[in-house]
Amino acid sequence: MQTNVFKINPEDIDMSLLKHAASILRSGGLVAFPTETVYGLGANALDAKAVEKIFTAKGRPSTNPIIVHVASVSAAQELLSQWPAVAQKLADRFWPGPLSIALPKSSHIPDIVTAGGPTVAIRIPSHPVARALLELVGVPIAAPSANLSMEISPTLAVHVLKGLDGKIDAIIDGGSCPGGIESTVITLATDPPTLLRPGLITLRALESAIGKVQSKSHSQKSQNSSEEIAQSPGMMDRHYAPRAGLEVTESNGASRVHALTSAGLRIGWLKFGDELDGKLDGEFNKGETALTINMPTVPEGYAARIYAALHEMDEFGVDHIVAELPPNTDDWVGVLDRLKRAVH
Repeated sequence: MQTNVFKINPEDIDMSLLKHAASILRSGGLVAFPTETVYGLGANALDAKAVEKIFTAKGRPSTNPIIVHVASVSAAQELLSQWPAVAQKLADRFWPGPLSIALPKSSHIPDIVTAGGPTVAIRIPSHPVARALLELVGVPIAAPSANLSMEISPTLAVHVLKGLDGKIDAIIDGGSCPGGIESTVITLATDPPTLLRPGLITLRALESAIGKVQSKSHSQKSQNSSEEIAQSPGMMDRHYAPRAGLEVTESNGASRVHALTSAGLRIGWLKFGDELDGKLDGEFNKGETALTINMPTVPEGYAARIYAALHEMDEFGVDHIVAELPPNTDDWVGVLDRLKRAVH
């Protein structure tokens, strides 16, 4: 299969190219597209055979459900068996945006989308290309991250090509994804509602909108194997992982990096911030054995940079990665979750 790349400017969308991508989706094909979080690998959510292609292309366990993207609240309601007042409060506050809301599904949603579970997670993306694509295609789009299963999520089209070239029909190259990590997922099928996957919308923000929300750490365990049906994407213990092993440290990583480079290893160092936020600070072509990327010291900046930084580490061929942990506060929970799963 040849994977076509359609380059589209989010600020001046070429609708003819987007119509081509929409026609691929309507005919049962796979199209990767940018969202405000990461690139998603889309298929017609109402076509079970099309959704099955997502699992095949990614090597995704069938026990891992897929989030469904829609263009409007009314489109979301059509896919659900109920729409309580609390869902409307969340939609009013956070949609369009990086929040996925899980509720009991209607019969319109094929079981393959939910891994056979009773609920489906739905969101309205805010990225202009994703919004325009949903309007054009006229059907809900099932879309996990556009990468091989458990590997680093893509925030650039080149990241998608690295894992899925020749396995999918097309990629819409809309530039860098500004959010950088996957959406927050909350289920309203529990009382109180449960935060299943942290993201840039924090637990504190959710509770300011709807009151008490419990964290999955209080009520559920992570998914330990591909045999267990997950309540939400992103619950596998190992996820978002680079090729090189990754370890985290709560202190300055300089001594650990020095010890590893002294042992002859090529080390990637995710340093927690300085005046060069997010910039490459070294290369291997001058005999250096450590590649340093200085990570931003604000959660939104770190989240936007983390996956691209890990992709760069892989491209440079490091043997091991040392990451200095950001603060353990509510604003940082989404980033810390991704680092923890990349380590496992």
